[in-house]
Amino acid sequence: MPIEVNGKSLEVDEEGYLANLNEWEPEVATIMAKEDGTELTENHWEVINFLREYYEEYQIAPAVRVLTKAIGKKLGKDKGNSKYLYELFPYGPAKQACKYAGLPKPTGCV
Repeated sequence: MPIEVNGKSLEVDEEGYLANLNEWEPEVATIMAKEDGTELTENHWEVINFLREYYEEYQIAPAVRVLTKAIGKKLGKDKGNSKYLYELFPYGPAKQACKYAGLPKPTGCV
């Protein structure tokens, strides 16, 4: 079922991941988060933008352990831990954050 973003209908797969990564814009994340009952904060955006940069560089959506380590290196130990990330993305930091970021489902995620 497609999602409506700024008057455009964007295709998503059966789990809600964006079908075409090039159609992503920040409003996509806002709409997906609202559907989950989440209001995106600056901390959410920090992780979402980090993931988009990571994907651009490595062409892969990181699994949660890789994500946690990489965020710790870039944003500091207080943010590079699973407790912090699960507080922001309770449905799974890698899965939920990648979905909001318009990326494919991370490998190794069920």
